[in-house]
Amino acid sequence: MNRGRPEPVSRRYDIADAGTRRGILEALENLGPTERRTEDWCDWVLAFEDEGERLVLKQYRKGTLMIQGKADHLLQVILHVLSPFLDEPAKTAGDGSGSANGSAGAGTRKLPLPHIGTDESGKGDYFGPLVVGGVLVETGTRERLVTLGIRDSKKLGDATCRKLAAEIRRICVGKYREVIIPPERYNTLYEEFRREGRNLNHLLAWGHARTIESLLEGAPCQLAVTDQFGNESYIRSRLMKKGREIELIQEHRGERYLAVAAASILARDRFLEYLERLSSEAGLTLPKGAGAPVVAAGRKYVERHGVDKLPSVAKMHYKTTAQVV
Repeated sequence: MNRGRPEPVSRRYDIADAGTRRGILEALENLGPTERRTEDWCDWVLAFEDEGERLVLKQYRKGTLMIQGKADHLLQVILHVLSPFLDEPAKTAGDGSGSANGSAGAGTRKLPLPHIGTDESGKGDYFGPLVVGGVLVETGTRERLVTLGIRDSKKLGDATCRKLAAEIRRICVGKYREVIIPPERYNTLYEEFRREGRNLNHLLAWGHARTIESLLEGAPCQLAVTDQFGNESYIRSRLMKKGREIELIQEHRGERYLAVAAASILARDRFLEYLERLSSEAGLTLPKGAGAPVVAAGRKYVERHGVDKLPSVAKMHYKTTAQVV
């Protein structure tokens, strides 16, 4: 599918919390801005460019975050990165066919059952794997999932996320998948994609496509929905025969849908489990995210185990690596 025509963009967000502003900056730095500059009244200014599209993000010292420029696909990518930090109510997910109170989530389209939802975890974390979760929601499981109060895993504490994941697996026996890409495999794949002129979004698409195909092997389904993290053609081009026969819906904030929210919880749970195991093996806590505590832990890991072992626990293309080694 071709990209849409770039349209003028002017968006404003109020980011009052200093910690949230730091998290936004770290997430955007990992995305790889094409320009960094300073301006009066701003903490930072970052510019991003991609195939004729350009966006400038300015974080003002009083809290206002401005996004301006001309973009279509690039805006979707930026908003996907920012979504965990934007201050919005934590709504229970729906599937468009009605939530627990009989009304669909705001902005969701009606989706026929059964359908598949997929989402990933670990993309913004320096340590640990990339995990893609997938859940097939059917008539017999939908209401049971709704009563759990499922919402996007980014809006849940770790303990709640892990408890809900166990319930989802119990309800959806044989109808969920978790594709885990360990750090070493992730680094190998990333380099392979980079040599082909591709980027992280292509690697994400590969993981989502594998998850969808695996679910289709076990149950017939004509529809899959996922959070849109890049050009719609990315996932479609990675699907095989069965996957290419179904309808694929990709929407920004796909976690509004029950199946996608459930998938995000499974992916986050497996990520947390894997990160705990890596921490145990390393003999030190490997934190989530990509901020200062992560840099400190990375340096300590290198001191204990050597830089050659770093690819076994970390995503090496992150800018964090330069601070660690």
